[in-house]
Amino acid sequence: MKRHISLLVIMLFALFSCAEQQNIIRTDVPERPAGQESVLGLRTEPLETVRIGIVGLGMRGGSAVERLTYVPDCRITAICDIEQDRVEKSLARLAARDVADVLPFGGEAESWRGLCESPEVDLVYICTDWKTHVPIALYAMECGKHVAIEVPAATTLDDIWALINMSEKTRRHCMMLENCVYDFFEMSTLAMAQEGVFGEVLHVEGAYHHCLDPFWDEYWESWRLEFNKENRGDVYPTHGIGPVCQILGIHRGDRMKTLVSMDTKPVNGPKIYELKNGEPCPEFRNADQTSTLIRTENGKTMLIQHDVMTPRPYDRLYQVVGTDGYAGKYPVQLYCLRENASLEDGYDALGTEKIYSGDALKELQAEYPNVLMNPEFVELAKSVGGHGGMDFIMDYRLVYCLHNGLPLDMDVYDMAEWCSVSELSRISLENGSMPVEVPDFTRGEWNKVDGYSYAFVK
Repeated sequence: MKRHISLLVIMLFALFSCAEQQNIIRTDVPERPAGQESVLGLRTEPLETVRIGIVGLGMRGGSAVERLTYVPDCRITAICDIEQDRVEKSLARLAARDVADVLPFGGEAESWRGLCESPEVDLVYICTDWKTHVPIALYAMECGKHVAIEVPAATTLDDIWALINMSEKTRRHCMMLENCVYDFFEMSTLAMAQEGVFGEVLHVEGAYHHCLDPFWDEYWESWRLEFNKENRGDVYPTHGIGPVCQILGIHRGDRMKTLVSMDTKPVNGPKIYELKNGEPCPEFRNADQTSTLIRTENGKTMLIQHDVMTPRPYDRLYQVVGTDGYAGKYPVQLYCLRENASLEDGYDALGTEKIYSGDALKELQAEYPNVLMNPEFVELAKSVGGHGGMDFIMDYRLVYCLHNGLPLDMDVYDMAEWCSVSELSRISLENGSMPVEVPDFTRGEWNKVDGYSYAFVK
């Protein structure tokens, strides 16, 4: 009798386990191809001068052309755009900065191939529309080049795995140009979190709330509006998720495990499409607002939002919630820290929380400086510009690491994790907001590195 009861318990447990597993949508982690190795902490041969070829000379690429001329130890050696007039404008801009002997490519849909093949290029800097990011990056790495790709680097899991595999196969760096991790409040807060100022960080939030009404016409052949028309989910997650992933040490001791998304109905998207095209939109897939909740292996949570359709003020959310403190950037930068006592001292002993803003906030940040925020360097970044200076810091760090043969601040696995929210959120939404498993893009090596850090020459 006891044996029958034991068998029944085992069978019920097995059935429960199967039912539990059916409540989450599984995703595949393809086996690493033979001959490939992880590129965690990848170091490559130092480059005396990092020779850069820029593909795509629109809003992002056009500003990068001039900005990179202020970065030491690099030189722009080639530029490319499908629009020939943009090539000519960029050549003139470079000439004004005394940069000569730049190879021009352009005028055709695949002119970028010549730039990737050029022996005068070490790094291909990709600023094209989202749909062409991956083919250019893959070909560039095949040609032996490092690649830096504008956000989002990839929008599907298949493309993400293709970039990972090519980076591992060729031993070339594949970095996403996520500038928001170099914004000043984010860098200060990262340093404070690493010093334990907020206690154990339990929850983080990030977003891209940016009404694009003034910008839709700036995108070549309206590609960005078309992308939102054709795709559902958080199609632009990396500005919001990148900085908070660094706070949590994602694939540096923790990893994103499961994800759930919910969205509103699309209202403004179809209206904008009809206004721009003069005819009703039969189906506009992306919502006005998408929200995604992520749980990590270590029991932390992340809230990521996307809204480019409503007139809400610009906001990347950026909130850090710890056991002993809080950081928030929008609409007012502030820190809130537990004062005088901890929970271990008992409820009656708890002190009141203290709010730091304005000058008090700056004084607190000064006590925990980020290693990148040397005052003279910060002033240089602000003077060169690029979203207030964070673009310059991003470029500077990329060139610095390639010049010195150091691991990059953001690797191909960062790119994969941050970009994966696009397709994973779509999968969740199309299945009634079911939980979706987040693949381990490191293939089991997510806890081999202890915390996030920047690499420097010793």
